[in-house]
Parts: sequence; structure tokens; C-alpha cells
Amino acid sequence: MTVEQQLAAGIAALGLTLPKGAEAKLLAYLALLDKWNRVYNLTAVRDAGRMVSHHLLDSLAAVPFFRGETVLDVGSGGGLPGIPLAIARPELQVTLIDSIAKKTAFLLQAKAELGLTNLQVVTGRVEGFRPEAGFDIITSRAFSDLREFVTLTRHLLKPGGGWLAMKGLYPNEEIAQLPAGVKVSADHALVVPGLEASRHLIVLESA
Repeated sequence: MTVEQQLAAGIAALGLTLPKGAEAKLLAYLALLDKWNRVYNLTAVRDAGRMVSHHLLDSLAAVPFFRGETVLDVGSGGGLPGIPLAIARPELQVTLIDSIAKKTAFLLQAKAELGLTNLQVVTGRVEGFRPEAGFDIITSRAFSDLREFVTLTRHLLKPGGGWLAMKGLYPNEEIAQLPAGVKVSADHALVVPGLEASRHLIVLESA
């Protein structure tokens, strides 16, 4: 199966309807990630087929759970899940933040090459990030444990907003360590086509 077929089959299995041209953009992003990865080590996954399942489809599996208008992807690294999200949901304003300049250089390049007008890239530490307005959703895929994630980003969440943390196994210990005033409002077990591993999307909100 080609990567094009694998991606199309995965999107169908997830039951997603993507905008016109989105699959081509996702594949262009994958090619860019692969190219930059050889120099910058953005991801440990090297095989194109595994990148489709481990990166694209893994990120896309969470797309139905994003609401509101603005999203912050913390510790975005190679742009996951933020870039697939921005491609799949062009009506969302997605901000990617990472403290490592070589990673944000890649993110800026991807924004330009893919024409993602709904994407912003910030270089810096999230605890020092002070934008004019907060975000409806704050997400992360491999940033930190839940306690640190909510503690460092709490000042960036709009009233009524929520955190979406992408995790592997259900993080019982991390949930037990959540700071006061933060609770789990939902847990979605994600089934990612081509990925055998356990995946959970933990939804958190201020109690």
C-alpha cells in the first residue's frame, strides 16, 4: 500500500470528512517532515508508512474533539498535532509553540509551503507566553505530565475552555497528581488505524 492509499484508508476508517485538498497537504507536510528530519531530528519515526499511522492518523484521530475557535499546541516539536489539525479544520486558528528554534524554523517553513493562513508559530517557553487573548483549547501530544501541562498553561486558557492531552496508556497516576481545581471531564479511547498501541485523549477543565 502506498502512503497515499494508507492515508486515504485511515481517514475513511476514522470517519473524517476533510476539506478539498487536505489529503494532498497532509502528504506534502509528511514529505517536508521527512526531509527536515534527516538534519534536525524532529521525530524518531523514520519510515514513511509508520509516519502516516504514528503521526498523521494519530493526530487526526483527535480532530472531532476540538471545539471553539482557537487552539494552542504546546511543545509542538514537528507540528503534531497542530499542523494536521490546522489542515483538517481550516476554520480553527491554531498556534504552535516550542522553545527550540530549529523546530519552530521547520514549523514556519511548513506554514509557508503549505499555505496555512490559520497557523501561528511562536518560539519560546509556554510559561512566558503572554498573548492578548487566551485559547479555547490547549493541547499537547508529548509535552509533559498532566500536572506540569496544566500548571504551565493555566494562564492561557479562556474561561470555559479546556485542555486536550494526547496520551498512550490511561494515565491514572498523572490524573491523581492533577492540581486542585482541575478535573477530567472526559476520556476518549482513540482507535488509530495502523497503530497497535493504546491511545487516550484526556479532556481536562477547571473544576
